[in-house]
Amino acid sequence: MMDSQEKALEQGQNEVIKEEEVSAQAVETPAEEPASQVETKEEQPQKVYASKEEILERVREIAHGDEAPQKEEVDALKTAFYKLHIAEREASLKAYIDGGGDPEQYQIVPDSVEEAFKAEMGIIKEKRAKLFKEQEAEKQENLTKKLDIIEKIKSMITTPEEANKSYQEFKTLQQQWREIKNVPAEKANELWRNYQLYVEQFYDMLRLNSIARDEDFKKNLEAKTRLCEIAENLANEEDVISAFHQLQKLHQEYREIGPVAKEQREEIWNRFKAASTVINKRHQQHFEGIRSREEDNLARKTVLCEKVEAIAAEENKGSGDWEKRTKQIIELQAEWKTIGFAPQKMNVKIFERFRAACDDFFGRKAEYFKGLKDTFKENADKKRALIEKAKALQDSTEWKSTGDKLIALQREWKTIGIVPKKLGDQLWNEFLGACNKFFEARKAAGAGQHSEEYANLDKKREVVAKLKSIAEEAGENIQEKVQSLVEEYNAIGHVPFKEKDKIYEEYHAVLDKLYKDLNISVAKRRLNNFKQNLKQVAERGENALDNERARLFRQYEAIKQEVQTYENNLGFLNASSKKGNSLIDEMNRKVQKLKDDMNLVREKIKAIDAENK
Repeated sequence: MMDSQEKALEQGQNEVIKEEEVSAQAVETPAEEPASQVETKEEQPQKVYASKEEILERVREIAHGDEAPQKEEVDALKTAFYKLHIAEREASLKAYIDGGGDPEQYQIVPDSVEEAFKAEMGIIKEKRAKLFKEQEAEKQENLTKKLDIIEKIKSMITTPEEANKSYQEFKTLQQQWREIKNVPAEKANELWRNYQLYVEQFYDMLRLNSIARDEDFKKNLEAKTRLCEIAENLANEEDVISAFHQLQKLHQEYREIGPVAKEQREEIWNRFKAASTVINKRHQQHFEGIRSREEDNLARKTVLCEKVEAIAAEENKGSGDWEKRTKQIIELQAEWKTIGFAPQKMNVKIFERFRAACDDFFGRKAEYFKGLKDTFKENADKKRALIEKAKALQDSTEWKSTGDKLIALQREWKTIGIVPKKLGDQLWNEFLGACNKFFEARKAAGAGQHSEEYANLDKKREVVAKLKSIAEEAGENIQEKVQSLVEEYNAIGHVPFKEKDKIYEEYHAVLDKLYKDLNISVAKRRLNNFKQNLKQVAERGENALDNERARLFRQYEAIKQEVQTYENNLGFLNASSKKGNSLIDEMNRKVQKLKDDMNLVREKIKAIDAENK
């Protein structure tokens, strides 16, 4: 039977290696499984590809070359390709939307590189399927060969004499066993146990001379010692993954070597196991470091998810807010790309969370700019309508009315919302050109008029100066002089618009002082002013005075009716209370003011009647 060390070795070989289950104990592959076939999650350096074309070139090499396609590399190439492909597609869509395109009308353009990539990956898939089928057939054939070897050894152990005679054949069968490699994984352990069982039985049955037996044990010890030395030296290997794989091959060789003397079996096994433990512990620490980094990456990615979700939840009041937050999210996406993988069970979930927040933001942004596009079109149409109106007025010579209309159009322009800057500048320049054409023509036409207005300003200043000098005089006929100057002032035409208010205020300031000094009542002054302006009213047309008289008569009747109303109301008031007496006084003052206004209106009507005679 197998001794305890050999059983422990077999038990170690039966363990399935997983990244999260690597332990410090010796871990070996089954005897029939070469180390290259053990699937472990390992951090292998991967080539960084700058473009999809570079990835496609490597895929073509694998598809049409002699090398066997490795699943890890094929999967990594596929991931890298579609990472670049999706980034290109998203950039294309963003550029389309930023350019004013309608997201609902966007169409994905077929990509010849992607089509070629899919075709080559199909070839690789077929190649891998064919290779797998060939390997499975080879494993079945190897199984048959090893079963045959076991049967031959089994037939040699019927008697000690038969065992002695068959020793050389037994050694040949052992060599053949070692040369036969992979068998179906589900048969490997049972096959090994049967083989080891009959080998042990053969040695127990064997009655060779002690020299031959000792020589056999010595050779096996030398071979196992050599494996121990190699395993011990692997502790200095910088590449932890490579050292681990080399150790698997050493365990494979160790198992194929026959037994050593009983008194040395425990010692040699412990030495080999100790060397294996060092390598396995380094391998375990390596993946613990990976797990630690992945946990840190998960924490960093979770923070980025929270930031994007917070940005996506903020209210955007306009295009500026959308663009500001788009820039923030793009920066977070760039930071995401610098962070490595999260733990495998969370890697997809955390990416889906991040992608969902980004998609939510950019989806709502697309909807906003789609609506904004409609608003832009509506605003642009409104501005084009104003441009047409301005162009229709630009050649008019009705300076006053047309100027007012254009100013009104400019005010209306300011009430219209924004349009894209480039189009907005174009429309504004077109509108401004039409306005400027009119105002420049009006300015040229009014150059002579401006000279006349400045002359009128000088005349009015002379009248004001004369009024000021009269205010300093004393004597007779001052009222007649003031009246004469007032009539002279009123006869003077327009002055420049920017000087109008200033000269008007200066004129009335000195005039009010004179009226006050001459004890002329306000009503009298208003009547005088009215009389002074009658000439200008008459110049408006032959019916102007009659129209003014009719207006004043209506005003007179209205005031008269209001006086009657107040007087009727006074009859209902009781003056017994203080409050009632105050109210009566207030109403009496209003009635008196209305009667003064009636008298003034009546005097104005008389003045018109006198002018008509």
